[in-house]
Amino acid sequence: MTQLFALHSAYGLATAAAAIDGGLLGAHGDRLLVPFVSARVPETTVGIAADPALAPLRARFDRIEDLDALLGPLHPSGWKPEPAELPVLERLLTRAWDLDPDDLELLVQSPQVAPARTLMTLFPRARLTIIGDGLMTYSPMRVRMPHTVTARIGRVVHADVVPGVAPLVGAPRAEAVPVAPELFRRALLDVVPSDPGDAAPGPVDGPTVLVLGQYLAALGLLTAAEEVALQVDMIDRAARHAPRRIVFKPHPAAPPRVTDALRERAVFHDIEFVEYRGALSAELLAERLDARMVVAGFSTALPTVRALFGRDIDAVGTDALLRRLTPYENSNRIPATVVDVLTRRDSPYREPAQLQLLIDAVGYAMQPEVAGHLRGRAERLLAGIRPADRDRYFSAERLTELRLPGAPEQSLVQRAIRPAGGIGRVEELKLTALGARGRVGRAWRALRGR
Repeated sequence: MTQLFALHSAYGLATAAAAIDGGLLGAHGDRLLVPFVSARVPETTVGIAADPALAPLRARFDRIEDLDALLGPLHPSGWKPEPAELPVLERLLTRAWDLDPDDLELLVQSPQVAPARTLMTLFPRARLTIIGDGLMTYSPMRVRMPHTVTARIGRVVHADVVPGVAPLVGAPRAEAVPVAPELFRRALLDVVPSDPGDAAPGPVDGPTVLVLGQYLAALGLLTAAEEVALQVDMIDRAARHAPRRIVFKPHPAAPPRVTDALRERAVFHDIEFVEYRGALSAELLAERLDARMVVAGFSTALPTVRALFGRDIDAVGTDALLRRLTPYENSNRIPATVVDVLTRRDSPYREPAQLQLLIDAVGYAMQPEVAGHLRGRAERLLAGIRPADRDRYFSAERLTELRLPGAPEQSLVQRAIRPAGGIGRVEELKLTALGARGRVGRAWRALRGR
């Protein structure tokens, strides 16, 4: 059997490598890595096929076929062939990659979108496995997939960075296969760049706090000024832990003026400030620094460094970000919810069972059609939730739309126009009146013999 891994991120590659190391993927005859770049501008990104730091992870695979080289200049996310072309493409790729389509397993990231979705449709007899990509794995599918695809998804392999909590992607049919933190940790440690010129700072005499930038302004969640203010708050939060040094790892696309503002704030607190723009991931940088704490917004790195390396974590602005995420089904909602719970000292949802209940409820509210099996879980949580927490994690509009517990009372006008069976109540009354008038007219014509 051939196992074909269609992956695009270092996190997904490390998850797959750790699962291979742990024997979690079963017997195989051939492991084929099909990497691609998912960035909007691929030319500005070093993909997992070329990054020298990832060579030890690529060595877990028997061979590599670069999807970007095959599709170029077409962007992988734009690879959406017509249905009539799929049988031809299946035969071509079967020959080009030396596959047996009747003895094939596809292991993919981001199954809702191309190119993963295209590959799953293109090989209609292949068994399917989802490889998790951080906290997004705990969100439900963003779109309803065809039954011919979902019926073949047998498992979801994910890094167990939120122990005791199962992901919603692929649920309820797919089996969750957690990759133990120790396995994932060993895989991540393999990607430490061997370049001696890497300028990552090492430990110092005294505590270090690592601050991570996410550049949320680029996602439209904050204005540029709000982004700066949020990260200044991160410096203030870091300063509460009395570090000797603050190391800031900005988002690669963040403008330099963000760093300037943070440096000034660190100087105000009389704390040494260092900016790091090297190749180390946030998780490995925290380990190299021996960081006392990692502070961010809702970065996937926060639960990862907590579960794998035992670092303390803190988050700034998650409450405001949860309010800003639009539409409600925004795919960042579950990651923000998880980080908010893990870093709120007074959260009633920090125990795995309670966090699972909250994720299930939010997941249902995000995707009520895809995650319809979770409605009972949502009703259970909302029946006993504190009002402050309800308002934090759920919008009144969504509760009303789904008729869930805790929805605000509606006015007479709102009840009149509320959809029922696909149309508004006022429209329903109009149609009823028109129907009655039509029946009266037909009866009158019958009485007159017409």
